[in-house]
Amino acid sequence: MEKIPKQKPANLVKVVLFGPESTGKTTLSELLARHYNTVWVAEFAREYLQDKWNNERKTCEHDDLIPIAIGQMNLENDLARKADKVLICDTDLLETKVYSEEYYGGFVEPELDKAALENQYDLYLLTYIDTPWEADDLRDRPEQRQDMFNAFENTLKTHNRPYITLKGDVKKRLDKAIKEIDFVLKNKKGLDSFSKKL
Repeated sequence: MEKIPKQKPANLVKVVLFGPESTGKTTLSELLARHYNTVWVAEFAREYLQDKWNNERKTCEHDDLIPIAIGQMNLENDLARKADKVLICDTDLLETKVYSEEYYGGFVEPELDKAALENQYDLYLLTYIDTPWEADDLRDRPEQRQDMFNAFENTLKTHNRPYITLKGDVKKRLDKAIKEIDFVLKNKKGLDSFSKKL
């Protein structure tokens, strides 16, 4: 069976949009990529699961999670080579891990669990649920948005990931995200030049 690819090292600031469904992650990914004149990594699961729904009228099943993780990492590793200074990721494997825990009784495939915890990102942008719910073929649990948000935030805290929470309208979120990413860029540049001197 195909394995989840390892995250390839890249001299980039890697930023992840992280949070429940219908909280504006894709919109922000596109806007941030445009602002930094770079590429963004789409959520592989969206296309994969939409195809599954269109062809089989089935939603996500536990057996889909490893193929989704493989597709996501192939996409991220490919686009990391094309990024300029910043790589914006519409999701990551830690998000897939949260969904596995929430939807399948706390169970996560060991391979997915390991990959999710090994992958490293410089900043997580946790999107709050103060956006309108937009229904589609794949989204569910609109009544459990707060519970899902709590699960995402608890995961970031448990695994000591650097994050900020984005609330408010798109402009407010975008401005806050840019300010934080600029701060990370400035500090990472300083660290890179320092390490070159050693």
